[in-house]
Amino acid sequence: MKEFMGKDFLLTTVIAVDLYENYAKDMPIIDYHCHLNPQEILENKKFKNITEAWLYGDHYKWRVMRANGIPEQYVTGDASDYDKFMAWARTVPMIIGNPLYNWTHLELQRFFGIYDVFNETSAPAIWDKVNAQLTGEGFGARDLITKSNVTVVCTTDDPADSLEYHKQIQQLKDFNVSVLPSFRPDKGLEITREGYLPWISRLSETMGSSITTYDELLLALESRVRFFHAIGGRVSDHAIDTMMHEESTLEEAADVFAKALKGEAISLTDEKKYKTYTLTFLGKLYSELDWTMQLHINALRNNNTRMFNQLGPDTGYDSMNDNEISKPLVKLLDGLDKEGCLPKTILYSLNPKDNIVLAGIIGSFQGGGVAGKMQFGTAWWFNDNKDGMLEQMKVLSNLGVFSQFIGMLTDSRSFLSYTRHEYFRRLVCRLIGEWVEEGEVPNDPEFLGGLVKGICYDNAKQYFNFPNVVS
Repeated sequence: MKEFMGKDFLLTTVIAVDLYENYAKDMPIIDYHCHLNPQEILENKKFKNITEAWLYGDHYKWRVMRANGIPEQYVTGDASDYDKFMAWARTVPMIIGNPLYNWTHLELQRFFGIYDVFNETSAPAIWDKVNAQLTGEGFGARDLITKSNVTVVCTTDDPADSLEYHKQIQQLKDFNVSVLPSFRPDKGLEITREGYLPWISRLSETMGSSITTYDELLLALESRVRFFHAIGGRVSDHAIDTMMHEESTLEEAADVFAKALKGEAISLTDEKKYKTYTLTFLGKLYSELDWTMQLHINALRNNNTRMFNQLGPDTGYDSMNDNEISKPLVKLLDGLDKEGCLPKTILYSLNPKDNIVLAGIIGSFQGGGVAGKMQFGTAWWFNDNKDGMLEQMKVLSNLGVFSQFIGMLTDSRSFLSYTRHEYFRRLVCRLIGEWVEEGEVPNDPEFLGGLVKGICYDNAKQYFNFPNVVS
């Protein structure tokens, strides 16, 4: 029996241990998709206690706390931070098998040197030990990033954002991490949603002139993409909850935009035309600038109307969607490819039924001398667990080129989430070690070690070609 969360955690073979200890363990991290707050990075935010660092804004934890019968008062309500912490301590022992159980212990071990099993009995002492460190020197937001050996952080930013904090971070003399913006124009594509017109007004304010035509909107989007590029941005990110495609002319898309400005009803066909033309326009721009386009597909958001009205979005009431994605996605990619404008692209689906679909689709659009130009993105959100990660990697290896995989990201709002890279890297080594053990792959540590280092870091560094990366 192995030691709980010990040195060989998740590693099932001798070769896996060797690959992790000698090749994966000390590799830097490129976090090419996260939801960290750039202002908090700039200010090296200090956390008043572990609850603020651990539980504020973490809807992963909120979901399981509710499922464990914790009243909302101790989840997002007005209970004290200590009482919320103790509610989490009551929950953690009940979620064995959930990655949050292991992540919780990894974070205690790696950041705070605490190897106790976390439960209601050990929690009071852990509260004191962790808080003593958090409120001392060396545990601000930037410090935690540096401790995690991160070289690049890509935040998630609206086209209307000023990126002022990114510019100030780049002027810091004692922080060698590239904190770069990601272009997230979801509000500009969701033309039927309530927030669309307020977003147009906000973008107009950023541009310094009113946006009254579709041509003006496209010019504004292009201007903001180029502005992001000047700050160092090299990736876009799109939440495509429902994959749509409908051939459209510029004039047709402009007519839909005009309807929206007048407050007129937008049909489903209109919505498809507007989204297709706008996303295609952006895809061509990304290709021109050698950006990478990320498509996060098939989330079903804000399922609980009562709780959405009470707490708003991103509070733990989302799930997987099961819409068809293959035909509209292929049409989008093919349309860009026919014009020689298909950018490097990473495809993710929240529904694991789509894994083999996405892995097959990327194979239809590889080429151009770019290794792994089309990427089947790492297991995302509800799939961000042992089984989900292994399944994603197995599907990719069965249908594609596993050795060109760009690996893990945090997709997190927490500065403590970088231990998820360790969790992922252990699983990469586990999978390869099992292939060796079964005689499917030669026991060549030097070759396999290079492959592991590529998946952990080197592939992403080459793929994104971010400016000014120190490693």
